[in-house]
Amino acid sequence: MTEAAELPPAPEEARTVFGERFPDAVRYAELLADAGVQRGLIGPREVPRLWERHLLNCAVLSEVVPEGVTVCDVGSGAGLPGIPLALVRPDLKITLLEPLLRRTNFLTEVVELLGLDHVTVVRGRAEEVLGKLPPVHVVTARAVAPLDRLAAWGVPLLRPYGEMLLLKGDTAEEEVKAAGASLSKLGAVDTSVLHVGEGVVDPLSTVVRVEVGESPGGVRFAAKRAKAARTGRARRRR
Repeated sequence: MTEAAELPPAPEEARTVFGERFPDAVRYAELLADAGVQRGLIGPREVPRLWERHLLNCAVLSEVVPEGVTVCDVGSGAGLPGIPLALVRPDLKITLLEPLLRRTNFLTEVVELLGLDHVTVVRGRAEEVLGKLPPVHVVTARAVAPLDRLAAWGVPLLRPYGEMLLLKGDTAEEEVKAAGASLSKLGAVDTSVLHVGEGVVDPLSTVVRVEVGESPGGVRFAAKRAKAARTGRARRRR
């Protein structure tokens, strides 16, 4: 049996980024390195680079998230980027959306342990919660699927003029070009590639920003949302 990798000490950058929530960030890192590995949420080889590659890489996403908005983290998995974002941004109201029970159980435990009152865990797929969850200002995701597929899941969850902020890798520019037609059909009006985390992470974190217009998801999803809203109002009147 391979001996578990040891979690390295937190780098100084983590103290700066997480501020007064630094002890909670350390606790979260410890949980990922222990229960996260045991439950198969992250690979044991990721433990030595948890801080740089995962926690800090996700936390710097906060640089491009507007103040006081609602956020849905699609395919949250072990809570990345949603939980690091929640630790540095108490002004946000964040939903961690994840379909697998073992992952939502872990997320619920973390949220309760760290006292993240502004975070809600929801079990389900993006296409299943459409019309059931209130539309959000921002959808986040990290390395869960190619851009066109991610957009098809996440864009319909947005409010009009909302945006997706997706943590991507070296192929971000190519993905944006390849997904251009699909994004337009989903109601995207602008797509850009940003680099965040100057002085915190090296290399910088790459973020694909997909901004939508007045009909997130396009006409088909607008009709679906309207139908879900009518059904909800009918149920409330009963």
